[in-house]
Amino acid sequence: MTSRKGRARRNSDCTAGGLRPALRAPHRPRPAEGAEQAFVIGVLTNAADFQRARAWGVCDAPDFERYLADTAELLADALERFETVRARMFHPQDFEEFCLLHRLDPAEPAARDRYLVNPPLQTQLLAYRGEELAGDFVSRLVRARENGLTLCHVDLLLDGGLYGGAGEADEEQARWVRAAYQRGGEVFRRMLVGAGAGVYELRLRVDAPDGKLTAAARVLQWEDGVVRINDEDLELVCAVLCAGLALELPAVAVLHGSQGSAASCGEYLPAAWAWSSGGPDWAPAARPVRLDGVAAQPGYSLGTVC
Repeated sequence: MTSRKGRARRNSDCTAGGLRPALRAPHRPRPAEGAEQAFVIGVLTNAADFQRARAWGVCDAPDFERYLADTAELLADALERFETVRARMFHPQDFEEFCLLHRLDPAEPAARDRYLVNPPLQTQLLAYRGEELAGDFVSRLVRARENGLTLCHVDLLLDGGLYGGAGEADEEQARWVRAAYQRGGEVFRRMLVGAGAGVYELRLRVDAPDGKLTAAARVLQWEDGVVRINDEDLELVCAVLCAGLALELPAVAVLHGSQGSAASCGEYLPAAWAWSSGGPDWAPAARPVRLDGVAAQPGYSLGTVC
């Protein structure tokens, strides 16, 4: 399930010596003139999805393990041949609903191609840089799909303001959303600065119309303030914070984990802080909070953090 832009297409149904089943890569739109040299692939992320997708002729691998190995080989080859390699989860139910909506035959390669490059799903794409496919990257693909659905919800609530769909005419709304996004990023930064070095997880919930907006992100923060966080998780956290602040929705956040660092002789302390918001600002929660099974005490004042 791949899409290639900018270079001559390769027949991925061929294998060295023809000794093993090949991964089919039916997503191959013709590259546009001057298009960026890029490779995009949809990946089945579990055995159940693999079995369901076999009925559409998505791949020839005999089992899910062989499928992952073939896909990893395809990605390794793509890294050598294309400037950009990106992947997203191929979700059978999403694909089936997409085909039903557009009156497409799911067994046709063109249907899978359209599903892969569908613009509303671009938020689910992750850059691939050689990670082990069967390791954390598959889990990230699953989270990226969930994150992408939440991002679409946020964009809908903001009338297209998150991704510029509101149109150039409504510049005032665009500025309003940009300002809320920046405030959300600043809220998250102050939470981390106040926490100091450590390993944490942020859990965030905003009570929005048509369902709650949720986000979670694992964060590693060093003594010098350098933060490690997956790009897609950071984008989601800032977007959900943006929606809550822009629309003044009730929200709660919990930052928990182990506070400390190797520089302090490896001394780590459990920590859990909670904040809430019901308007344009965030403040320490008025009382102890339990969010997704995590108990936390009212956090520190973000206004005192530089």
